[in-house]
Amino acid sequence: MKSKLPITILIIILAVVYYLFGMDYMNQRQEQAVLTSQITEVTQTLSEIPEPPQSLEQRLEAAQANLAVEQSVFPDQVNTTRVIDTILRLADECEVKAIPLVTDPWSLENIGEHSYYVFRLNVAVEGSFSQFIIFVSKLENGEFDTLIVENISVTRLSQQSEEESVEDESVAEEIIPVMASLDIAIYTQSLTSD
Repeated sequence: MKSKLPITILIIILAVVYYLFGMDYMNQRQEQAVLTSQITEVTQTLSEIPEPPQSLEQRLEAAQANLAVEQSVFPDQVNTTRVIDTILRLADECEVKAIPLVTDPWSLENIGEHSYYVFRLNVAVEGSFSQFIIFVSKLENGEFDTLIVENISVTRLSQQSEEESVEDESVAEEIIPVMASLDIAIYTQSLTSD
């Protein structure tokens, strides 16, 4: 019997070890099943998230470049005397008479998230209708990129009598004398000295 006792003890020890390993294995298997289901849920959630556009970085770079270009359009400084001289010179070229009537002092104006300085002036212009149109076009597309004509008021200076009317309407429109009032604004990044 003495030889059976060590074998029995060995069998009991093996059974306990087997039981412990078996239980540990079953617990790990349950944890693995829980982790597998969590991985499946996360994978499914990730698949529902839309992919970012491939060109997102390219679009950001392009937007930043466009912003830099647009900001560079606004000059750092503009001299008011130069603005008036340019308007008078352009009026001379277009064969109209221009008189700067009223100038406002530089003022700060908020546009969106940015602040800009603006110089406003009113100019009276006399000439033919076609010359006036050319003057305004050259003024808006000329030396100052940030110059805008905010308001135009045009008045016909004289009416032709029926006897003096020109047969060709397009020629008549070109020679109609007009007087106009232009409200002009020029925007800059910083205040300038005159």
